[in-house]
Amino acid sequence: MSITLTIILATGILSFLAFNKEGLRDELLFWPYMADSQGQYYRFLTGGMVHADFMHLLFNMVSLYSFGNILEGVLLPSLFDEKGRMLYALLYFFSLIFSCLPDFSLHRANPSYRALGASGAVSAVIYSAITIVPTMPIRFLFIPFDIPGWLFGFLFLAFSYYLARRGGDHIGHNAHFWGAVFGIIFTLVAARAFAGINLASHFLSLVLPQ
Repeated sequence: MSITLTIILATGILSFLAFNKEGLRDELLFWPYMADSQGQYYRFLTGGMVHADFMHLLFNMVSLYSFGNILEGVLLPSLFDEKGRMLYALLYFFSLIFSCLPDFSLHRANPSYRALGASGAVSAVIYSAITIVPTMPIRFLFIPFDIPGWLFGFLFLAFSYYLARRGGDHIGHNAHFWGAVFGIIFTLVAARAFAGINLASHFLSLVLPQ
């Protein structure tokens, strides 16, 4: 079984269990205050394994399936050969941690702040794919035409940054933003370190007019 499907299966099972057991959800979700005061740092990982409701879970897992399959099965192996799957696993799990760090810093003394969901890691997967293939077409149900990946990436980053600064809607926009940033940086560094490829130059050559 692929890493992507394994993550989806594990996340789906744990999320469904947590839907019906509030105590389990509270034990696993990302709670900066408890991580800091009680040393429950496992929450950086388990917070991405539970979701608020079925639609939250469905949106994240469909997005992960769509981009994760091609990243794990095609894009990373094309750059790193047999190291591709290992790097994919590292990308996903380290992005769970990295995407939570800004909110941990902001809310570690706030016992009322909690968050959950795999959005940060899913953003990392999406942006890793866009970094490798910036011209990949992306389409949404409510937009009847393709958007180049690089344009979608820029707009989504800008929108997430704006919403994170505005606040007040109980959505983890910081996790979206910093997960995406991690996906970009991880992919650029890995390509240089393990394949000797300058993906930044490749990206700019495809995006900027010649």
